[in-house]
Amino acid sequence: MRTIGYIVGLLMVILGLIWIGQGSGYFPYPASSFMIAQTIWELWGAVLAAAGIVVMVIVSRLRPRG
Repeated sequence: MRTIGYIVGLLMVILGLIWIGQGSGYFPYPASSFMIAQTIWELWGAVLAAAGIVVMVIVSRLRPRG
């Protein structure tokens, strides 16, 4: 269960960073993306990345059953 939590949290952080890059225009791929140079996607990316970090912190604090 912890491994799945770490994977989900890590994917959230990576996706959030991609959204930040596209929203700021630093990662303009694909070239026809509606997200490029749109400030709102920087905000959503930051929110998603922060949520991913929170997920990983919560998962790291879970106690193993037994």
